[in-house]
Amino acid sequence: MSVEVALAIRAHFAECPTWDAADGTLLWVDMGEEGVHRYRPSDGGDTVTAVGQPVAAALPRAGGGLALSLRDGVAVTGPDGERRWLMDWSREGVRGNDANTDARGRLWVGTIAGETSPGWLARIDADGTAHTTATGIKLSNGITWSPDGTRMYYVDTPTRRIDVFDYDPDTGKASDRRVFADVTDTAGVPDGMCTDTAGGVWVALFRGGAVRRYTPDGRLDREIALPASLTTACGFGGPDLTDLYVTSARRDLGDVEPEAGNLFVVPGVAQGLEGVPFAG
Repeated sequence: MSVEVALAIRAHFAECPTWDAADGTLLWVDMGEEGVHRYRPSDGGDTVTAVGQPVAAALPRAGGGLALSLRDGVAVTGPDGERRWLMDWSREGVRGNDANTDARGRLWVGTIAGETSPGWLARIDADGTAHTTATGIKLSNGITWSPDGTRMYYVDTPTRRIDVFDYDPDTGKASDRRVFADVTDTAGVPDGMCTDTAGGVWVALFRGGAVRRYTPDGRLDREIALPASLTTACGFGGPDLTDLYVTSARRDLGDVEPEAGNLFVVPGVAQGLEGVPFAG
């Protein structure tokens, strides 16, 4: 396995690499900035679309446009770029963070707690209604599912573990939260996640400079070192979803790590699950 630099961009805090099969691009964000990036592996190009607020996650939306986890809430855009709010938490003291969609196109999004406001994890259905699943969250991060859709994996980073819920694909209900994998054996903390077709759970280790794979029974199976300590998230992309893209940050590092903030790719490492656009 070779780790390659896909995009030498030196982002402040890159996050949420998400493959958009509709046009063969990788969506990603530089968290805190107000734009969504589209990286084209075919020619190495990277374009940015302004969204008007600091953005933590951007996902494709059915029919065109994006679903966005923004500083002040969740919004969607249409093909024309017009923004419409689905959730507004600007007065609640929390901040939007990682997001993902399940196999039916429901949107899951988590928040970062404020000084006096606990965070939470919520599901937004296609009709725009929101349902809170977990409260008391400090720093909501990775959200991903098993290949059959009956398990949802989740990271609240300060817990230093990956949790798992039982998941009902028909209703979108997540229940019986429990520990899937303990991640206290490293200096890093768990951040963004994705799943492969064999059921392996891949997690980026922030401050750990690595991506790990855990088997469906929670056993550490593989670890890939990267030349950037602040690895933030991972996601499969490419025409066959066999390339693992990894985002990183250079926040507070200065010039200590020349590769920090770049977008990396590990070609042919496994095959990821096909993403589903937000149905709302």
